[in-house]
This record gives sequence, structure tokens and C-alpha cells, in this order.
Amino acid sequence: MHAIFTMEMTDKTYKYLYNIDSPVDLKAVPRKELTKVCDELRQFIIDEVSKNPGHLGSSLGVVELTVALHYVFNTPYDRIVWDVGHQAYGHKILTGRRDKFYTNRQFKGICGFPSPKESDYDAFGVGHSSTSISAALGMSVAALMKNEQNRQVVAVIGDGAMTGGLAFEGLNNTSMDKNNLLIILNDNQMAIDPINGGFTQYLIDITTSQTYNRLRYKAYKTIKKLGLISDEGKNRIIGFNNTVKAALSKQHNIFEGLNIRYFGPVDGHDVDNLVKILSDIKDFKGPKVLHLITQKGKGYEPAEKSVTEWHAPGKFCVETGERNVVTPTEPTPPLFQDVFGETLLELAQQNEKILAITPAMPSGCSMTIMQKELPDRVFDVGIAEGHAVTFSAGLAKDGMVPFCNIYSSFMQRAYDNVIHDVALQELPVIFCLDRAGVVGSDGATHHGIFDLAYMRCIPNITIAAPRNEIELRNLMYTAQEFKSGPFVIRYPRGKGYIVDWKQPMKKVKIGKGEQLKAGKDLAVITIGTMAHSAARAIEKVERENEISIAHYDMRFLKPLDTEMLHEIASNFKQIVTIEDGVINGGFGSAVLEFMADNNYKLNVKRLGINDTFVEHGTPEQLYNMLGLDTEGIAKSLLEYINIQKHKIDFELAEQHIKVKTK
Repeated sequence: MHAIFTMEMTDKTYKYLYNIDSPVDLKAVPRKELTKVCDELRQFIIDEVSKNPGHLGSSLGVVELTVALHYVFNTPYDRIVWDVGHQAYGHKILTGRRDKFYTNRQFKGICGFPSPKESDYDAFGVGHSSTSISAALGMSVAALMKNEQNRQVVAVIGDGAMTGGLAFEGLNNTSMDKNNLLIILNDNQMAIDPINGGFTQYLIDITTSQTYNRLRYKAYKTIKKLGLISDEGKNRIIGFNNTVKAALSKQHNIFEGLNIRYFGPVDGHDVDNLVKILSDIKDFKGPKVLHLITQKGKGYEPAEKSVTEWHAPGKFCVETGERNVVTPTEPTPPLFQDVFGETLLELAQQNEKILAITPAMPSGCSMTIMQKELPDRVFDVGIAEGHAVTFSAGLAKDGMVPFCNIYSSFMQRAYDNVIHDVALQELPVIFCLDRAGVVGSDGATHHGIFDLAYMRCIPNITIAAPRNEIELRNLMYTAQEFKSGPFVIRYPRGKGYIVDWKQPMKKVKIGKGEQLKAGKDLAVITIGTMAHSAARAIEKVERENEISIAHYDMRFLKPLDTEMLHEIASNFKQIVTIEDGVINGGFGSAVLEFMADNNYKLNVKRLGINDTFVEHGTPEQLYNMLGLDTEGIAKSLLEYINIQKHKIDFELAEQHIKVKTK
């Protein structure tokens, strides 16, 4: 059905695009017609994303750049490394995935981010910010080391990603190593949320004479052709030129200050000029930066006017720009992020020492709720997770109460900071890990499945996972009064379970779990929101079999409720642990270690995510695949019970035979 739709649209709208199955086909298009290709590509992205949600605004903003890059460079031999990858839809469509694009971010469909496993045109796997310069620099150096003098390497990075520390580390190294890297700075003055920090203002203010750039480049080519300059002498001339230029313009360029050749700023939506500039500079030896000014959401008015909402808008009507926002007819449970945001404001209004910190995701984690009411106490530090953690440590050291909200998968980037700057000094920083567990369509780079495992090995740290909204509120209330080191609260993406969730908050006893249901044959121990799927599975198994199952919510991974575990171990021979995370080193491992350390001889079955990266799909599809939905857990419980029953029957039979033989 989709193929028919595409064919019908092709004849009417996609005259050029339908005939482009690879960059080779794109190069066959006359240069004067590239504007039409851009128009078609932009419309195709809009049409497809309106029906199959994804990242819209970023991709619309780089349509002209994408076309120009594949028109000028010899991909995939030449490498294009996209930072983050939100903007790579046009790239995917032009590189053989147009007819599959309707499966974008869908289970078993194409990935929402560049992935080398999917295509040779995806030079490097991405999903997290600020990696492109470092990765592309490695490729550029490798090309020279292998004497591949004609191989070009391009890093495409946005101004938002340039605020990340890794980008500056890569930039600094680029200035020192022998390489021919081209860095394209896509400057739209907008990330998911407005970008904060001095570097952004610098990019906004920067001015460079295009006439000067053209004259200097022509002069360099002439001198080089005459053999009057070596590559070794180039940097000295660049340095001298930069000094003169800075004196004339009264503006020092950070890139040229690092002896990286700078071109721009240039209109990023003039495809003809982009082709000309890229053709002119691609063979220039040494590192270089092309600075483009673009507009996020370019070509679609609703996306241009409201970039945050249209970063990933969900389904929408192309003609009207109306987003398909379903308004519930009756009260429904809130998003966990909204519970966090409203509770944070409530606590901050009661405790003036509470401050909020986020690395560029105030809307994503609902910190905007506090930001509107108490703007001076909310700090959006940009895409800088490590800095967010250490900044929070400094605040805590001098008596403030920082709530540092970082997506679980992004907290991986600040691991050393958590250990060195927070835990080692026992500083009371409250880490709220949003998007913990299986997340969904963004796939492997965004699932928060490692936090339980990577956090529990750190000394001086408390780790909790609420099973519902009320628990989240109570844990946040408890954490703000906790002074004995860092306090981690992890919770999932999406809606909770309780409509009437805004209850008076109460203090939770650290390291104490709760028995949710009594039983005698088997004990199930869960942590976090897996309690709900487990409860439904237990009900199903008990309803269909003569089995009695107890259910415990551990609530804290660290410290464990040892009293409750002793009780469980004393009353049950079969235990099942369930967690929304990797089982290697996770919650189940902690329970196993406790049982071994205390010499309990019993059987423990761990349910969770095996030693793998989880693909993209809806959470429902992924939980089903992983055996962590109601049906999967019920099946595992029943199989485990039957195995243990057969094992007991076999042991009894063996004993009977031995007695009879004697």
C-alpha cells in the first residue's frame, strides 16, 4: 500500500528524487537543477515524517547541505560523519534507503540514526552528541597513514553539539595532528531547547569577510603552484594572516586561532553556492572549517516558527500543520517526567537551597515547569553531561541541594565525574535518571539499560527505582534531606500508573523494600516499574495453575534490604528477579551475590536484558521481544516452576531408588 502511494506521489511531486537511488544518480542531475532536488527531498521528508514520526526540524535544516555533500564528494569512499544523527534523514534517502524510509525508527525497520551496520554510506555510528570531530579526525589521520591521499573526510556538527567538551577536545587535537579534515559547522542557533553558553553567542557574533577568504585562497593556490611554499610553512603563514585579519576586523577567530583554516559564515540554504565552495576547498590540505548559517525546520512554516515542538513532532497534518495530539476524554496517569517536574517545583518552593541542573534537556525532563516559576534556580548547562555532574558537585560542596537530571543513556558520558567528583567526596548530589530502561524508537544509543549495573559498583552511593508516581515523589522528598553522599533515582519514559498521584509526600526509609503480595511456592523480586508487568504475570500464572507466588518490591538497589532478603531466603527455595536493565552486574546479580555471601542454597532465576544492545521499536514490541512483558514474564515463571518441580521429582525418585537398593 505504501509503495503505491509513493509511486503516485512520484509522478506528481518527486520527478528527480524517485530516480536517485545513490549519490551516483544525484551527480547525473545538472547543477542548475539541484534546487529542485532539494525541494523534492524536503517535501519527501515532511510527507514521510508526518505519517511516521521522527526528527523533522534538524533534517529540514540541512537539505541543501546534504545534497551538496553527496554531489561534490565521492561517498562512501569519502567519509561523512554526522554528529548525533538527528539531521541525517536526507542522507539516508539519497543513499539507497528512500523506498525503505517509511520503516524509519520502526521495529525491524531502518535506524533513526546513521549506522554502519545498515549502510556503507553511514561512516560512523552515532546517537550521542559531539563525537563527530574526534571520529572523523581518526579517519582522516588513518587515510594519510594508509597513503589514501585522495580520501576526503567530513564532520558535520551543529552549534548545539559544539558546546560539548568532546567537540573541543577533538578540535584541539585537529589543530595539532597532520590531517585534511573538513569540519562543517551547521549553525542554526538552536538545539532541542535554546542553546546556552558563551560559544553560542560567539557563533552568532562572528563575522568573516567572504571576499577576504576568496582572495586568500586564490593567493595560496597560486603560491603553492609556483612551489614557493611548503606544507610545513603553511601554518606559519596562516598564523601571520590570522594576526593581520584579527587586527583589521577587530575579531579573533577561535578556529584560525588554532591554525584551522576557516571559511564563512555562508548561507547554508544556497545549494549552488555550497557546491561551489565545497568543490573549491575540498582539496585544500590541512584542517579546515566551513561555517554555515541554517534554519532548523527550513521550508515548513510550523517547524520554522516552533523549533522545539517540531524537533520530533509526532504525527501531523502536512497541509494544516496541526499535530495529532490526542486529548484524553477522562483523567489519565501523567508522564513520569511531568511528575518529576511538578514535584521538583513543589520541593524548591519549600527549600530555597534546591537548584536544578540539566544538560540541554529542560523540556525533555520537564524542568521547564520550575524554570518558568524560578528561572534563577534552573541551570541549563548545554550538551555537557560531565560538566553538569561536576558543577552539581561544586554546588553540593557549598551547601546547595542540586537535582541533576540527565537521561540514563547520557549519564554514561559522565561516569568518571560521578566517581571522582561526587561519590569519592560523598557529596549529596541528587541524580534523577530519566528515560531509564527500554526507551523505544531511538534504539540502542538511547536505551537506559546500563545504569543499575554501572552505578551499583560505586562506593558511597544510594540507588533507588520507584515503581509508580507516588514513589517517585516520596523518593525525591527523601533525597533532598539526605546528606550521606549521592542519591540516584531512576525512572522510565512515558506514562505512569496512578491518576490521583499528587499525594502528600513522606519520607522513605533508606534501603527498605516492600512485600506487595504473599505466597508460598515462589518469590518474585522486582525493582522499579517492572513491578506492574510482574504483578499481572503473577495473577495470570496463579489463575491458570495451582501455584502461590509472593511478590516483593526491592525499591533500593543500594543499599539492599538485607532483612527482607534474609526473610525471602528463609522461606523460599525458588526466587525470580526481574529488572528493566542488563542482568550482567545488575539487580539480579546483587541478589545472587547476597545469597552466595550468606551461604543460602537456593535457585535464583534472573529476568532482564541479556548481554546485548537492544534495537529500536516501540516499548511494547521490545518488551515482548525481550520476554519482559506480561506474557513473557508469565511464560518464564511457569517454565521455571515446572523445571524446579521436575528437578524435585527427579531427586525424590533418585532417593527412592537408593533406599530400595539398600
